[in-house]
Amino acid sequence: FRSIVTSGARSALPHARPSRKLLEKFDLVIIDVGAIVDGYVADMTRTIFLGKPDNRVRRLYGAVLNAQEQGIEALADGVFAGQADTAARRALKRHRLDKYFTHSTGHGLGMEVHEAPRLGQNDKSKLAVGSVVTVEPGVYLEGFGGVRIEDTILVGPDGPEILTLSTKTDWIRD
Repeated sequence: FRSIVTSGARSALPHARPSRKLLEKFDLVIIDVGAIVDGYVADMTRTIFLGKPDNRVRRLYGAVLNAQEQGIEALADGVFAGQADTAARRALKRHRLDKYFTHSTGHGLGMEVHEAPRLGQNDKSKLAVGSVVTVEPGVYLEGFGGVRIEDTILVGPDGPEILTLSTKTDWIRD
């Protein structure tokens, strides 16, 4: 599937198409990539910042990271898929950013990049041990930029297991 790399104000477009915009200092940069291994799909998004972030950017990143952590914690055997979305949205609401979260929290992965269940509002699909999903909350501020953090998660017998090995804390690039 197509990777997404978008920066600056264009990072506020969750599914932006490539453009001629060059990366610039003080840009938020969203990188959404995947892999296929033995026929199974993985999906990951990271947001990096080019330069020293101000408090606004740090707050946005911290809020999205917190929302992702809450969404991941909600994943368990027998839980409705929509509960992960609810947990992520509640976290963003505490930061007063929920109105800038314009897509679902995630989706199932398997032989295709988008499979059931959809981790969306009110989704009543039940998760089961062995389910593989993404958790990818994002905040998108038109004219400013966006932050999205996505991992591939296995619903394990002892709770969620993050399959993505990339760091989420080393996001500042000077």
